[in-house]
Amino acid sequence: MRVLVTGGAGFIGANFVEHAVAQGAEVTVLDLLTYAASPDALAALPQVRLVVGDVADAAVVEPLVAEHDVVVHFAAESHNDNSLRDPGPFIRTNLVGTFTLLEAVRRTGARLHHVSTDEVYGDLALDDPARFTEDSPYRPSSPYSASKAGSDHLVRAWGRSFGVRATLSNCSNNYGPWQHVEKFIPRQITNLLDGGRPKVYGTGAQVRDWIHVADHSAAVWTILERGVPGETYLIGADGERTNLDIVRTLLRLLGRDAEDYDLVADRPGHDQRYAIDSTKLRRELGWTPRFADVEAGLADVIAWYRGHEDWWRPVKAGTEAAYAARGQA
Repeated sequence: MRVLVTGGAGFIGANFVEHAVAQGAEVTVLDLLTYAASPDALAALPQVRLVVGDVADAAVVEPLVAEHDVVVHFAAESHNDNSLRDPGPFIRTNLVGTFTLLEAVRRTGARLHHVSTDEVYGDLALDDPARFTEDSPYRPSSPYSASKAGSDHLVRAWGRSFGVRATLSNCSNNYGPWQHVEKFIPRQITNLLDGGRPKVYGTGAQVRDWIHVADHSAAVWTILERGVPGETYLIGADGERTNLDIVRTLLRLLGRDAEDYDLVADRPGHDQRYAIDSTKLRRELGWTPRFADVEAGLADVIAWYRGHEDWWRPVKAGTEAAYAARGQA
């Protein structure tokens, strides 16, 4: 299988590339190599071709799509805090980029898998027993989630109007190797490895549904192998935890007191709870997560960050300075 992976030098994309290569795929990565990209993640995969370019640039995208059987579309601006400060890049990459890719797929006949997020569904009340399903209505609440919701609608419209062969997946919060230290879990881990204290928005009561990135990668590959064009599959590992639970678990795994954390100013419009029902993916396509235990997954990731200090250390100070400038130090 000849696979083009957009955003394949990013956190989730790079982990998927490694998984695809292990399955025998011939992989090309298209990535603009913005601040959150990790070319180092591809360095151990010399058989992977890296093309530096913008997914919103049709002159770059269409010739690449024409060379491949399948396009897996990870490329996205994805940090909520950044979208609140400057929505523009989110509109360009997540909407214009997806449109550009869809037009290339329409003209070349390649198959597309579009990777999205559970944040398009908005949030659930903390006391709501429900979980998101493929039929949940869209209620995005930030420029990031709104731009991803728009990209999902574009993919479905191009499938219905133009016959584009596309599958979609909406995944819960990922954690794992190569995730930028601005993100919640790696920020806490690296703070702790530095001897500092974790930082928790508000009271830490918000609930996220966590999945190890290796399980996300395996789920996307399963959809490529067995998924039905036109269908959407939700990817989750039943990993619901409050942010405070995650911090206390990290503290305990690293031998610290469970109350050794700081509360900081909450994010504007902070969603309360995400929860994914992945029954369709499991029942119809036979996927199951390897890291069903969040604590075991976190221990795996702690070990990775401990062993890759040379990768995260150069950007750590700048990331913390940016948080401090927003009053979230």
